[in-house]
Amino acid sequence: LLHCCSLAQQYQKDRSIPLFQRQDMAEHNNQVWVWKERPEGDLTPSHFELQDADMPSVGDGQVLVQGRFYSTDPYMRIQMSAKNTWENPRQVGGVQEGGVAGVVIESKHEGFAPGDYVAGYLGWRRYAVCDGDKLRSLKSLGAPPSTSLGVLGMPGVTAHCGLTEKGAVKEGECVVVSGAAGAVGSIVGQVAKLKYNARVVGIAGTDEKVQWLKEELGFDVAINYKTSPDMKAALQAACPNGIDVYFDNVGGPITDAVFELINLRARVLICGQISQYNDLDKPAQGPRFLHRLIYTRARIEGLLARDFFAAGLNVAAWEEMSKWIGEGKLKYRESIVKGFENLPNALCGMMSGGNIGKQLVQVDY
Repeated sequence: LLHCCSLAQQYQKDRSIPLFQRQDMAEHNNQVWVWKERPEGDLTPSHFELQDADMPSVGDGQVLVQGRFYSTDPYMRIQMSAKNTWENPRQVGGVQEGGVAGVVIESKHEGFAPGDYVAGYLGWRRYAVCDGDKLRSLKSLGAPPSTSLGVLGMPGVTAHCGLTEKGAVKEGECVVVSGAAGAVGSIVGQVAKLKYNARVVGIAGTDEKVQWLKEELGFDVAINYKTSPDMKAALQAACPNGIDVYFDNVGGPITDAVFELINLRARVLICGQISQYNDLDKPAQGPRFLHRLIYTRARIEGLLARDFFAAGLNVAAWEEMSKWIGEGKLKYRESIVKGFENLPNALCGMMSGGNIGKQLVQVDY
């Protein structure tokens, strides 16, 4: 685990390293990760293949980026489903797409120069060319470039905007977060405390995560679901007045237990269902709890980060969270695996809960 101070030092170090010139690129090999087989059940590294690729050329208005930090996210497993989700099924044999923060090597776009740090949806490529208009400049980020993929990136926007725009949280309400030690959940709980002085209950899968949530992030209660034989009883003890807002990243039996305790006009926000992603094409039959919506008149709503970006809400969210980070009020953690060759391992580890905070892969040159 690398924390923000050491990443900031690495960022300054990287900025001082001379970048190779176009004429030297023949010495640098490009590689990409493709997923070669549609998974049936658990995702494993064997579903991916590392392939050599040509070094891309740069056209007018484009930028060549050398990846330094690569994101691994649960939605990547959804994209491998044979069924339609928010988009048509991805084709087997394509490069694994995902967020990347990296260094500009060559630019034919007036907004970027070699040495600039940028972020974009560049995929699992060592080197990628992208239209400059689709890149995010990190010059004014005010934090290590890795945060552009986490707390000051898509997960942070999902957490902040999901809760503030859709949660309708009132002062002092009880907010329960599943997957609370992940990239999104860990931010949700803190935003609930900072903006609404909510009672925040987090659900995670290890004692280390539970300790982090309570001692460092300020959650009122944290529950290790793996060591709690009766989740309903554990939640009842943590939420004596019921649950007003449930921010769900996990689904499955945890969510089944929560539904037994939701209050009148509760808000249930479905951000993720990671417990089910390996079985999307053949989902298991679970308890049927929709009848509780009749009694409670609660509301369930799904969340997609792209909606918040499309509405232009991301900038204000990043600004507020950046301010909190600077003031020491908002804390984050990054689990970092070194090496481009380890991307599939990092993704599979994250899918099984091996991370605390945002799971990233760092590549040094």
